[in-house]
Amino acid sequence: MFAIKVAKTVGKNVFYSQIRKLSEVTNDLTYAQLQGSDTGITVFGFNRPKQKNALSANLVTELQKSLHKITFDTSARVLIVRSLVPGVFCAGADLKERATMPQAEVGKFVSNLRSLMDQIHNLPIPVIAALDGLALGGGLEISLACDIRVASSDSKMGLVEGKLAIIPGAGGTQRLPRLINPSIAKELIYTARTIDGATAHRLGIVNHVVSQNTNQDAAYLKSLELAREILPNGPVAVQMAKKAINKGVQVDLSSGLAIEEACYAQLIPTKDRIEGLQAFKEKRKPNYTGE
Repeated sequence: MFAIKVAKTVGKNVFYSQIRKLSEVTNDLTYAQLQGSDTGITVFGFNRPKQKNALSANLVTELQKSLHKITFDTSARVLIVRSLVPGVFCAGADLKERATMPQAEVGKFVSNLRSLMDQIHNLPIPVIAALDGLALGGGLEISLACDIRVASSDSKMGLVEGKLAIIPGAGGTQRLPRLINPSIAKELIYTARTIDGATAHRLGIVNHVVSQNTNQDAAYLKSLELAREILPNGPVAVQMAKKAINKGVQVDLSSGLAIEEACYAQLIPTKDRIEGLQAFKEKRKPNYTGE
């Protein structure tokens, strides 16, 4: 894995050009830790231009390794998953590679892909998907495993597996109906329909839809804005909020409230909680350390 650190940028397009240049010497995925006032924001960049960021065995492995790395990085506060390839987020599974797999291996690969989505979903910190372009099949499933999704106006997305006589196998049949009206989710999956960013926003699949810019990174820039909003807040509190929500939505209200109580209890002895109260009293900006 090739790790890069990018200094705080001036102007909205500078980081994009820098990371694009650096990505030319990396593998299928870049791992960038932003610096300066953006310290704490990590960016994963898909970088398979010829294959439209299709999910190959190597890309899945790189993602798993990078997610394992960030899980134990105490300085990481927010993760953005984006593409370095203009016009595409991820076109889904690498069908050329899939065609060469022995039948016995296909099930193992899909199971591994499903495990990857769970890894994203269970990452302790917030994960934002920046959909600047095509997000089909497994590409959309990656975004569904994230906490927040931002789409550009020219993005196209869909769970299109039905066209290949298969079903979404990396969580799509479960996460989409939990995100939107199950009947609408069924229609989208049964028809293998592709929709644009505006429609996805109207249905509640994405949190924001933004007009695309000339650099084709509008969704990434909006995702960066959101990450900067999250960054000043208590990191342990944000992690506990994610845990309480993720676990709470799977159970009844009474059990969910018990989960919330347990998560809150873990915050009471933290130094950050005391710092937050002290900073409020002194009318200053808190200095949270994640302790």
